Amino acid sequence: MGLAIDASCDLSQEFLRKNNVSIMPITVKVDSETFMDDRRPEELQRFIDRRLGSRSHSAETEPCPVEEVQKLFLEKLVLEQDCVFCLTITATRSPINEHVNRASFAILKSYRQVREQAAIPGPFMMRVVDTRNVFAGTAPAIYEAARLIAADVPPATIRERLTHIANNSYGYMLPRDLIHLRNRIKKRGDRSVSLLSAMVGTALDIKPLLRCFRGETGPVGKVRGFEHGAEVLFNYAAQRVRAGLLVPVVCVSYGGDLAVLSHLPGYIELRQACEECGVELMEAPMSITGMVNVGEGAVTLGLAAEEHVAEF
Repeated sequence: MGLAIDASCDLSQEFLRKNNVSIMPITVKVDSETFMDDRRPEELQRFIDRRLGSRSHSAETEPCPVEEVQKLFLEKLVLEQDCVFCLTITATRSPINEHVNRASFAILKSYRQVREQAAIPGPFMMRVVDTRNVFAGTAPAIYEAARLIAADVPPATIRERLTHIANNSYGYMLPRDLIHLRNRIKKRGDRSVSLLSAMVGTALDIKPLLRCFRGETGPVGKVRGFEHGAEVLFNYAAQRVRAGLLVPVVCVSYGGDLAVLSHLPGYIELRQACEECGVELMEAPMSITGMVNVGEGAVTLGLAAEEHVAEF
């Protein structure tokens, strides 16, 4: 069994290598340049070095098309695996889940001939899972998928478990630049951050804490200043770690140099809580797609826990 994800799912490079995760790329067009968001460190660094995530640039993102998903599976994955779990960001935010589902019909119709020509016996299975979250919020379901695959758990059991984790995954976002965020979400028809609140928030350095839960995104709190917001978010995550998580991982992604994380208030305390409770604190570079949409220097955090009210 294997794993495939779309490029906007934030996980560490070490995790992706260790679990041989295949990436469905996203094309990002910034001004006259095109970037292939496929989580390769060199392409990510090129984007960061150019400071192209700033609000002075307009950008377009194009999820992996149906034909490219089919190509990835029929030319590679059906020859390497007998079953692939394909996890995507929430279908409410991107058409990638729809693209993968559409591609799956052709893949499951055509794989037999491909495998027979390569003298590979037996059927091929493909399971598409909507993580119902974004960026670092997708990590708990993907982390759990890798753990269950390594334990050789039957596919049907894995699918059921991943649905449960997806329904109980929380993805938090702390932006630095509200005007950038507002312009991006307005482009998608999202009104969760108004122009007035973005302007007032920028003037007073008030940041929203945004949460994605079961496919819905909206503000759950306000903080004064980015560093204070980071401390509030990390303190909350430490509390959830000590209260007990459904998956032993907290993923934090950052739109820039990951070394910045350890200098943010509350991060050392979050790390200590994770160490005490046997929870992995995963640091992940934010995808190019994430930086385009949330902004450079933003933090996203994902964890899975029983349903609760987050008080900020």
